[in-house]
Amino acid sequence: MRKHWLLFTQTVTIALALLFIVHTLKPELLPTAARSGVVTLYENAPQTGVSQAPNIGLSAAAQKAMPTVVNIFTSTTIKAPANPFLDDPRFRFFFGDQLEAEPQTSSSLGSGVIVSTDGYILTNHHVVETADQIEVALADGRKTRAHVVGSDPETDLAVIKIDLQGSIPAITFGHPEQAHVGDLVLAIGNPFGVGQTVTMGIISALKRDHLGLSTFESFIQTDAAINPGNSGGALVDSNGNLIGINSAIYSPNGGSLGIGFAIPASVAKKTMEQIIQNGSVTRGWIGAGVQELTPELADSFKLGDIRGVLITEVIRNSPAAQAGVKTGDILIAIDDKPITDWSTMLETVANLPPGKVASVKLMRDGTTISMPVKIGKRPKPRAQ
Repeated sequence: MRKHWLLFTQTVTIALALLFIVHTLKPELLPTAARSGVVTLYENAPQTGVSQAPNIGLSAAAQKAMPTVVNIFTSTTIKAPANPFLDDPRFRFFFGDQLEAEPQTSSSLGSGVIVSTDGYILTNHHVVETADQIEVALADGRKTRAHVVGSDPETDLAVIKIDLQGSIPAITFGHPEQAHVGDLVLAIGNPFGVGQTVTMGIISALKRDHLGLSTFESFIQTDAAINPGNSGGALVDSNGNLIGINSAIYSPNGGSLGIGFAIPASVAKKTMEQIIQNGSVTRGWIGAGVQELTPELADSFKLGDIRGVLITEVIRNSPAAQAGVKTGDILIAIDDKPITDWSTMLETVANLPPGKVASVKLMRDGTTISMPVKIGKRPKPRAQ
């Protein structure tokens, strides 16, 4: 019995020794359950050649739109104020033209979106407003001069054109009227001059107005990072289609706070077409100032469920004055389109062609009346 027990203990000792050696030198030979502390990982084999992996995130949208977004570099010559001594012949005798200050050159940057293979580029009016020279850098590295076709300060849009050899990419227009709050968007531009940059966010709000940024406001608000230099760049949807032209940010220090504004592509397209065809934008005008009705004003005029805007000013000899519109009238509708607020009234009139006779519906002294108004041409805004 003792002999058998000794043989068993020796066998166990040898087996444990062999197990220890195998565990130390060749652990892969042991069953998985025996390898304490080891996790089995499954890793895809490295791809060779062209990757066939599906696009992840919004890379396909970015790759579609990025070639159409350009960097815009502008320079402006600033003349120094005239020296009062230049008119004195005695100073000119001694100093000649040395008193004449050399003109200074300032430069700025922005972005633009190629909208046509002919080389037309949409950007912001404020990007090229004072430019003497404009240089455009394409995403593929090509650079060329550009000239201004026309601009519209009331929407802060401008069209410039480049003449370049070789193919020119053009963006695909989307449908911002079908956009919803929460949709994913990409902002593409040249922030701070670091080079083309793509940022991602969502649509935070639609039809933002009363911001004081331009006359005609119906902005798309986004939290995609927009910084100085992004102005005029593209806001695209998840398919890489243009839904807006980045125009402004809300920021006390010039950096992005997640509140950026873009001009809807539908507005930009309409403005662009007029600029290309006519060199400027023509809008309707009746020459009346209005104020939105507060609940207190509506009660005082006993409007009930009727909505409209209060006529607060009628410009002398304007279409409204010639038609008989008076201060204190309530404007209810134009050509049967209800007028519910100031922005609706402004947009409705602006979209009417000059010379058209429109039917204006008013409420005066509790009575509803209609009168024809011949639409005039909106005057150009005064230079600031």
